[in-house]
Amino acid sequence: MMLSRAKPAVGRGVQPTDKRKKKGRKIPKLEELLSKRDFTGAITLLERVYYSNFHAFKYIFNLKFKRHVGEEEEDTNLWIGYCAFHLGDYKRALEEYENATKEENCNSEVWVNLACTYFFLGMYKQAEAAGFKASKSRLQNRLLFHLAHKFNDEKKLMSFHQNLQDVTEDQLSLASIHYMRSHYQEAIDIYKRILLDNREYLALNVYVALCYYKLDYYDVSQEVLAVYLQQIPDSTIALNLKACNHFRLYNGRAAEAELKSLMDNASSSFEFAKELIRHNLVVFRGGEGALQVLPPLVDVIPEARLNLVIYYLRQDDVQEAYNLIKDLEPTTPQEYILKGVVNAALGQEMGSLFVFQRDHMKIAQQFFQLVGGSASECDTIPGRQCMASCFFLLKQFDDVLIYLNSFKSYFYNDDIFNFNYAQAIAATGNTSEGEEAFLLIQSEKMKNDYIYLSWLARCYIMNKKPRLAWELYLKMETSGESFSLLQLIANDCYKMGQFYYSAKAFDVLERLDPNPEYWEGKRGACVGIFQMIVAGREPKETLREVLHLLRSTGNTQVEYMIRIMKKWAKENRVPI
Repeated sequence: MMLSRAKPAVGRGVQPTDKRKKKGRKIPKLEELLSKRDFTGAITLLERVYYSNFHAFKYIFNLKFKRHVGEEEEDTNLWIGYCAFHLGDYKRALEEYENATKEENCNSEVWVNLACTYFFLGMYKQAEAAGFKASKSRLQNRLLFHLAHKFNDEKKLMSFHQNLQDVTEDQLSLASIHYMRSHYQEAIDIYKRILLDNREYLALNVYVALCYYKLDYYDVSQEVLAVYLQQIPDSTIALNLKACNHFRLYNGRAAEAELKSLMDNASSSFEFAKELIRHNLVVFRGGEGALQVLPPLVDVIPEARLNLVIYYLRQDDVQEAYNLIKDLEPTTPQEYILKGVVNAALGQEMGSLFVFQRDHMKIAQQFFQLVGGSASECDTIPGRQCMASCFFLLKQFDDVLIYLNSFKSYFYNDDIFNFNYAQAIAATGNTSEGEEAFLLIQSEKMKNDYIYLSWLARCYIMNKKPRLAWELYLKMETSGESFSLLQLIANDCYKMGQFYYSAKAFDVLERLDPNPEYWEGKRGACVGIFQMIVAGREPKETLREVLHLLRSTGNTQVEYMIRIMKKWAKENRVPI
């Protein structure tokens, strides 16, 4: 977006002078082809006209297009370079411009074209060196402006920013920098202002639609995009963006249908977008084929690395996700968010290594706070999610709920949201609503997670439903997690005066681990049940099971307790 391509004209930058025209030898139809932006036709015409001036043997000898016949062919080279650049054939353009700079008395303005070519090839240091050799111009300033952004040099960025003028090309460059710095609303304002005076700049509608997409206004993005697609219905970029909007608004199947239409009716611009399409198909299909498609694209499409990290996270391969993102210096909100998520997940996995866990959790909390507190993201849903995550890690659950409640209506059926919301609300003591939120979750994987089971069991106990908590334990296989859930049920039921299920849990714990503390807990729970039976708050028939629980223990105190209970049962005619 450094050079404006919205205006359907010959183009920007240094345009070679057609010296044939001055000599009365105008190249037929060249200007017409350029005005239509038919650069392929222009190159074909230029080469045909050029080669017609040579003998056949000369043509065969110069297969590498080495032309040294004076100003006329030099001018042709520059035109070919210009057309190749606008076709995206930057290597061909680079060859033409580098050859031109080797000529004596080379026009200094050719250097800025060479610099632009280096820029689009990602050769930023060479672009800067060539740019400074060019004479001062608005194009040179725009180029250096973009390079300052690439080098993250704020001082130079502001210096070149001050040199920008209120002309279309400069304003488009400013808008593109706003976009790359995630200042989407500022970019939209510039594009709309230009469109008011230049309705024929249809491509700006795509830029505006892309900004709205980044702001999560997918329906608005669709409306703006439709204006462009009415005129250019086979645009690869526009159709791909439309598919992305469908993915966000509907589902992957609807998005894939849009891409299928694109592939079936591919325009001449489709070739360069094949990798982008393959990448997006993986996303639309929920990660299907990720390991085959994404790794080769990691250094080609920025989102490929991020989506591969997401794939590894969904496969619970947190270490692989961390290896892929640990050296990435985040520059966009999405990169900060994902790096925060990976560090948080790794910190949770390293629970036994307290020092390392603390480091990863701190990094995650800082990244979430950076995004959530930024001016560009604070009012977006991802920004609010980040602040909620930040406070979650800090265990400030009242603050977590302030943010989660602000966008709760958008995620009613989202399992991940409900999982986090249920934990936060239960942690504040509202176990009734917490139970409701936990029960909304449909994912079997989440429902078998120990965090889910332990929190739901606690909600059941606090809501006076200890039997449901006990049933959660009964459904689990014997493991360290089932042992931990037993401890939770035993202690929480004891605190809540639900002594029957507390005694049952302590009984199992005692049999699994003859720890004196478990006997003491069981003894206290059994006494508690007996007191409730005596007070008429527990069915008398429960006494029989209490005696059974006590007889399973070899402690010397058991006989005395059983004797007391039997005596009371006999006096009150309770069958045992």
